Amino acid sequence: MPASDWGDWLPRAVAEADPDTVALWYLGCNGFAIKGSEGTVLWIDPYVGLGDPPRTVRMIPVPFDPEDVETADAVLATHEHTDHVHGPSQAPILANTDCDLIAPDDSLAVARQEEHWTDEWDVSDEQFLEVTEGDSLRVGEFSIDVVETQDADAAHPVGYVIEHESGTIFHGGDTKPSPSFAGLAESYDIDLGILAFGTVGNVPDKETGEPVRTKWYSDENEIVEAASDLELDRLLPTHWDMWKGLTADPTALHSHAASFEHPRRLEIAEIGDRVDL
Repeated sequence: MPASDWGDWLPRAVAEADPDTVALWYLGCNGFAIKGSEGTVLWIDPYVGLGDPPRTVRMIPVPFDPEDVETADAVLATHEHTDHVHGPSQAPILANTDCDLIAPDDSLAVARQEEHWTDEWDVSDEQFLEVTEGDSLRVGEFSIDVVETQDADAAHPVGYVIEHESGTIFHGGDTKPSPSFAGLAESYDIDLGILAFGTVGNVPDKETGEPVRTKWYSDENEIVEAASDLELDRLLPTHWDMWKGLTADPTALHSHAASFEHPRRLEIAEIGDRVDL
């Protein structure tokens, strides 16, 4: 496991924060730590791995060591890809805090059968909580609804609508525009929506090493389409910073979103930044 480039300041910042509403720290890639005003802390898709160079090359710092995380009420995973379910990034958080991993079936299969978290770390099978679309649960001060998303590259992706008395957050994982989003807009007033964004680039093939034209995330038009369908007040693009060859400029979204009613505001966060509801 690579050492943190930043020491332990980010886990300490989360642990010591006392937000008036809800605070979110962007962990890079698609990861977030979310803390409510009563102290409940959720970690969503935290990933501190280096990828699989030279195929996938991490372009941003490793912002924390999961061994330093001592405050967590749940870890949520959106789908089974390694930068969303990753034992070295997440199992130590479960071991340190005794919190649950909340995830769909294919994501839990990675933890159980592929990476053997219960053998490699001090994690029990009781800490794995399987969810699927339509499920609702409560973690501390947060109500969490599991919703449908659209990601053809994943076996079973889900999104999370996280409700708090201060506002509502949507985390879509690596979703592209989905027919379900108009219905979500009718059911929820989403204050902050988190959507993956990236360019199309060449990524070496796993077997041959030859460059392959690759598109894993929404482009400029797709992310604005999704934000518009969800009727987001604030759009926070993610994943644009992570992989060599697929990075993008999120400030370009100002122009793409300018003629749409939603999102009302573009929220640009760099790794380590805090955003508040």
